[in-house]
Amino acid sequence: MGTRWSVKLIARASVLPMLERGIQARLDEVVAQMSTWEAGSDISRYNRSAAGSVHTLPAEFSEVMAAALALAADTDGAYDPSIGPLVDLWGFGPAGARDAAPDPVALANAQARVGWRRLRFDAATRGMEQPGGAHVDLSSIAKGYGVDRVADYLLEQGIADCLVEVGGELRGHGRKPDATSWRVAVEQPGGGDEAAAVIALDGLAIATSGDYRRYFDVDGQRYSHTLDPRSGRPIAHPLASVTVLHPRCMQTDALATALTVLGAHAGMAYANRHGLAALFVLREGDGFVTRTTPAFVARQRSP
Repeated sequence: MGTRWSVKLIARASVLPMLERGIQARLDEVVAQMSTWEAGSDISRYNRSAAGSVHTLPAEFSEVMAAALALAADTDGAYDPSIGPLVDLWGFGPAGARDAAPDPVALANAQARVGWRRLRFDAATRGMEQPGGAHVDLSSIAKGYGVDRVADYLLEQGIADCLVEVGGELRGHGRKPDATSWRVAVEQPGGGDEAAAVIALDGLAIATSGDYRRYFDVDGQRYSHTLDPRSGRPIAHPLASVTVLHPRCMQTDALATALTVLGAHAGMAYANRHGLAALFVLREGDGFVTRTTPAFVARQRSP
């Protein structure tokens, strides 16, 4: 998926090679099924397939697809797994980077291929039909799912103390060797050593979505990699980043993206309505201000 993974854990040295093989195998499986950067993956084959063809998704792909579509429905399309044509058009996908905004005709053509309601998916049979031109992109949820696969595997192997990270998405269990919590600093946009928050992870996952990591500038205009599938364009509001806490990293990954697209007001309302632990960082003048949900404040106070 074009990123790195790392795991910190407490275990006997003799089992480390076996654990590393098990971790890599589970991440390789996620890549083989859900990476749009791999031409031979299940998702890439679906995206290239002819209109009307029906594909039986592997169980793991199906689980992620069901979660993505449920969130798309719940956010009325602010989150949309069919966003692939727009990701490529704006230069943030396998098609390669770009240094200019797309022209209106190209944007309209890509937008016509986007829409989560076009994806005919049957969770019971794991069947998904290609409606024609659909390009599914699960980059905003598959990394988190990979973290969950690894963490669940380690727990099954009796590893009670671990911190799993894939591309900046993390999930922690237990304690460090000194009996203190796995603590993760939430980066403050704009650089510097100051953290927006510090969170203890024990049975908890964390993910952050922001507009300050991947983007391109044209004539003073910043185009973020976070796209609003409803408009077809990069987000353009004062929200710089959103961090979400949840027991499952698949949910934190997708929810952080969804809340970022929704923006500060609608995103905060959604988070509070669903009892989500979320931290919003907004640009204000030359600096940043933070807004947190009550559930996030409660998590911060936890040991």
